[in-house]
Amino acid sequence: MAQIDAFFKLMNEKGASDLHLVAGQQPVLRIDGEIERVKYKVLDNDTLKAMLYEIAPEEKIKEFEETGDVDFAYEIPGLARYRANFFLQKNGVGAVFREIPSSIMTCDQLGFPPVVKRLATLPRGLVLVTGPTGSGKSTTLAAVIHEANLSRKEHILTIEDPIEFVHKSEKAIVNHREVGLHTRSFAAALRGALREDPDIIMVGEMRDLETISLALEACNTGHLVFATLHTMGAAKTIDRIIEVFPENQQEQVRSSLADGIRAVISQALFRRTDRRGRVAALEIMIATPAVRNLIREGKTFQIPSMIQTGKKYGMQTLDDSIMELLNNRTISPEDAYMKCIEKQRFLPFLKKPPADFTEV
Repeated sequence: MAQIDAFFKLMNEKGASDLHLVAGQQPVLRIDGEIERVKYKVLDNDTLKAMLYEIAPEEKIKEFEETGDVDFAYEIPGLARYRANFFLQKNGVGAVFREIPSSIMTCDQLGFPPVVKRLATLPRGLVLVTGPTGSGKSTTLAAVIHEANLSRKEHILTIEDPIEFVHKSEKAIVNHREVGLHTRSFAAALRGALREDPDIIMVGEMRDLETISLALEACNTGHLVFATLHTMGAAKTIDRIIEVFPENQQEQVRSSLADGIRAVISQALFRRTDRRGRVAALEIMIATPAVRNLIREGKTFQIPSMIQTGKKYGMQTLDDSIMELLNNRTISPEDAYMKCIEKQRFLPFLKKPPADFTEV
């Protein structure tokens, strides 16, 4: 057993999502979104480095020493998997570990609207899950992929950096590829994927122009592609994809995206007030013919109003989702106000002036 495993067991016992180990500081856990220090001595650089190097693959140690940061996955059988990031900082080495549960929660267990589960039945197209870092995008994608795995006799290929949730093949065949370990890059893996007979491709993150371009090509050649982006809101997500391309290509990309897009889920994560844990509020855009026309014509600023009027298709705004959680007393008014879009709508629920004075 590695020396660091004791911290992972503590993390699991406390229900923490993240573990921070940094030279010059005490260990820190993130529990239900908030930072809590562990009653332990301040970590010195040499001790921490030895602890971290004990669990890192040799090639990852080499990459870390050459570049100053590295990502990889670490697993403790019977406990959980962890997404690890090593980095250099002022006092020496540092590391952050995100726990990836060994069991995959279903869409029903996560309390998602029925339309999210139905995304797993789509024959082709592009489905994007967006939101800031730590908003639960991987958990949402894993739940939808799990539904497809249980119901479709097809080939599912995931491309991640690193591999997070591990799906055991059920009705489908599931293959996981890790960037840096099994393939050089997301783009290289996507190029290869088109020759590997996949029906569903999951791209951990669309980071650059080449990856986005290949994902669009895949969804427009009969594949169902799931991917994540660090954007907030369906309209901004569409704009971000188009703006990545040179100006002289944007008209063509707008048309290609309009043809390929099927849905955008944009989410924010909240600390629960009814019990321990966190819960996601979802904005859901379904690409109806009217939505696709807006994308094709460059009128993405009209997408929010289209979402508001598209409830019969399963669409919902982020604020409506937040309001439902608030009315059910699942989240606090303060958190709802901080993460909502239309601040005035949530002001009456606050007992005191908001902490973010720039939003007043």
